Amino acid sequence: MSSLLRFLTRSAGWMIAIIGFLLKALLITWATLAIYYSNLPWPSARMALAAAFALFAIWALWFSRRRSMSALAAILFLGVVGWWIAIPPSHDRNWRPEVAVMPRVFIDGDRVRLTGVRDFDYRSRDDFTVRYEEREVRLSHLKAIDFYVSYFLEGPVGHTFLSFMFDDGPPLTISIETRPEVGEGFAPIASMFKQFELIYVVGTERDLVGVRTNHRGEPTFLYRLNSSADDARRLLLVYLERINQLADHPEFYHLLTNSCTINIVRYANAAGRKGRFDFRHLLNGLIDSYLYHSGRINTDRSFDELRQRSLINPAAQAADGSPDFPDRIRASLPPR
Repeated sequence: MSSLLRFLTRSAGWMIAIIGFLLKALLITWATLAIYYSNLPWPSARMALAAAFALFAIWALWFSRRRSMSALAAILFLGVVGWWIAIPPSHDRNWRPEVAVMPRVFIDGDRVRLTGVRDFDYRSRDDFTVRYEEREVRLSHLKAIDFYVSYFLEGPVGHTFLSFMFDDGPPLTISIETRPEVGEGFAPIASMFKQFELIYVVGTERDLVGVRTNHRGEPTFLYRLNSSADDARRLLLVYLERINQLADHPEFYHLLTNSCTINIVRYANAAGRKGRFDFRHLLNGLIDSYLYHSGRINTDRSFDELRQRSLINPAAQAADGSPDFPDRIRASLPPR
C-alpha cells in the first residue's frame, strides 16, 4: 500500500511539473509573439525585444536560482499583457482597395439601405475596376440563406460566408474578413496578435464569389441552408447591427475568437440556432460536414455526392461577368 502511495505521489508530482513547464512555455511564447507583432514601428526593435524577453524569461524561470528573477519575469510578462491590451484598432490606415470602404446600414421598417456594397470588375486577382454602390432590400422579401466554403488550400481550414436570398432581387453576400493594409496578406499567427482589423464585406456574388472561383483559383462550394424565412431575417438583422457597430467602432480580427465561421455560429445562436459547439466550427474547412450531419442542408444523397455537386467553380468560370451569375452557379445544385 505504501509503495502504491509513493508511486501515485511521484506520478502526481511529475504531472504537476509537466503542466507547469507547458504553462510557462506557453506564456513565454505568447508574450514573445505579442512583442514581435506589437505596434512598435521598427521591425528590428521588435525582433530584438522579443528575443531578449524570451531569453531572459527562460533563464529566470529555469536556470536562475534567485526567486527575484522569476518575480521579475512575471512582472515583465504582465507589462507585455498590459501593452498588448492597450494597442487600439483603427479605421485610419492605408487599406487595400478591396477593403477600403466600410459598409453601413440604414433601416427604415421593412426597407434596408446599404452603402459600400462592393461590385468590382476583375481582370485578374490584382487588376480590377473599383466600384462600390448602394443597395436597397426589403426584409419581407428575404426567403433563404446560402452558405459558401472556399479554400485557399485544400484542407481543414477555409473561408466561409453567406448569401441572403431575396425573391425580388439578387442575393446579398456578406463575408467576414480581415482588413489588410496595402502590401499585407493574411497570416494565421499574426491574426491572433492584433495585426488585422475586422471588416464585413458586403457585395455581389459576381464579385465576392467570382474573385475566388475565377481569379484566385479557390475551390468553392455552395450549400443551400434549410433555414426558414424568419430565421434568415433574424440572422440578417444581427449582421446589419454588427456592420454598423464596426463602422462606428473598429475591432481586431482574431483567428479563434473573431473570425468568419466563429462569428457566423455566434450570430446564428443569437438568431435562435439550437446546437452545441463543434470542433468543425474552428476547423472550418470541415464545416460542410457539420452542416450535413446536423441536418442543416440537403441530406437526400450521400455527403460525398452532395459535396461533388456543390463545387461551383466550373459554373462560375463559365458565367464570369454575366448578369445572371447567381442563377448559373446554382443551376446544377440539388434543391433546398
